[in-house]
Amino acid sequence: MGNGRWPSCPTPDPSPEGEGSKKEETMTYTGNRGLMLEEPLLFEKGAPDRCGVDLPDVPAVASRLGGLDRHRPIGLPGMSEPDVVRHFTRLSRQNYAIDMGIFPLGSCTMKHNPRLNEKMARLPGFADIHPLQPEATVQGALALIDQLAHWLTTLTNMPAVAMSPKAGAHGELCGMLAIRAAHDARGDARKVVLVPESAHGTNPATAAFCGYAVENIPADARGRVDLAAMRARLGPDVAAVMITNPNTCGLFEPDMIAICDAVHAAGAFVYCDGANFNAIVGRVRPGDLGIDAMHINLHKTFSTPHGGGGPGSGPVVFSAALAPFAPLPFVRKVGERFELVEEAQALASNDHDLSFGRMVAFHGQMGMFVRALSYMLSHGADGLRQVAEDAVLNANYVLRSLEDVFTAPFAASGPCMHEALFSDDFLEGTGLTTLDLAKALIDEGFHPMTMYFPLVVHGAMLVEPTETESKASLDQLIGALRSVATRMLAEPAEAFKTSPHLAPRRRLDETAAARRPVLTWREPEELAAAE
Repeated sequence: MGNGRWPSCPTPDPSPEGEGSKKEETMTYTGNRGLMLEEPLLFEKGAPDRCGVDLPDVPAVASRLGGLDRHRPIGLPGMSEPDVVRHFTRLSRQNYAIDMGIFPLGSCTMKHNPRLNEKMARLPGFADIHPLQPEATVQGALALIDQLAHWLTTLTNMPAVAMSPKAGAHGELCGMLAIRAAHDARGDARKVVLVPESAHGTNPATAAFCGYAVENIPADARGRVDLAAMRARLGPDVAAVMITNPNTCGLFEPDMIAICDAVHAAGAFVYCDGANFNAIVGRVRPGDLGIDAMHINLHKTFSTPHGGGGPGSGPVVFSAALAPFAPLPFVRKVGERFELVEEAQALASNDHDLSFGRMVAFHGQMGMFVRALSYMLSHGADGLRQVAEDAVLNANYVLRSLEDVFTAPFAASGPCMHEALFSDDFLEGTGLTTLDLAKALIDEGFHPMTMYFPLVVHGAMLVEPTETESKASLDQLIGALRSVATRMLAEPAEAFKTSPHLAPRRRLDETAAARRPVLTWREPEELAAAE
């Protein structure tokens, strides 16, 4: 009985390492390890004769499919209702989520979503309205959008905002289209957009999508934009500079006003990636810095669901120079009522009269708007200011707690902002990498931090703790990171090359998975015959 399994039970055959195999030490009949349940695919569990409902036989009718009738089973798994519920419940236990623990992804601001926001978003009148309802029946919703727009412009000190973009990258597109429209309106055919090395990766992609040639601006030794290089490159061919502030190294750009002044003097515009607004909300107003357009990820700064909990929302604020070019539709108050302006002919001569047009079919994401406004109103001005202060405090606590073990490339240049940046230089000579550390961290019960980004730092590890994590939570993460790092420096590398060892699946051969992905289910006999 000392072998950890019942003597009469068969031992599951271990799959080869590197192919997502179960841990070889699993010696139970079921393959389960306590409450870590081994769950097969739906296709492996299902059978054609199982069904969660009883349906009458389909009556014979003349086919209208023109010879396209199905001649073989559809191939979907048949399952009872309990089997379906148990399957997805078991899978959910293997998923990591912000409700289970800290999500230290850098540059993503994965923070707790207050349940108050969720309750507000489910109120009748917000949750069940339809975008094609008459305006008279959705006055409350339009009023909410107008109020949220007011606070976004107040927090940024920008005179106008487009609420319709659906995400950060969509907001970038909105801002850059407005910039292009502004240049077109004055007959200025500029073709170059400058993007610093420390900007988000979507910035150059958006500029290229808009038809611009993209040129990089280097960072200086402090991880900030090289102001001299920026000034030297500005010229009559430059349409805009796309800059992230705080930047992707987790650092504030202290020369932001000088950058904006130089860009404007060259006849260009400044687009700011506002994905990191969480670090400065209530503390810095981008309009005061000279920025012309900036998107705001509501799912980052204002806590609306991120990723699978989406859809997202990325409103764009505009300076006075770009406000006339903002897109349709937008909400406008006329007397005591609100209207949604959707057609160009409805515009007043001084109200979006140069709009570049319509970006989307409908106006924004109502659920995201409700959650964001709930977050703002529940925090108040002092609370939003504390959001930024606590986020920066937490990031600096992580940075200073790990800099004696990890390599922190910009720690000497002063405090960071919302995220702590490390490199894998401390692993030099061990044969181990950032990826090995991240995989080992999974065994500690944590989702890994952002890896290999930003590209300006070799083997980058970017940690953003956000303001919603307690000191106890951060201490646990810091302890796990210190433990993994010190063991990697002291123990044989082979053990870390095969991490994680305690997760439901072992490390994948990611190269093979990318080159030979398995995208459809095939019966084992069919698969064996094909091979």
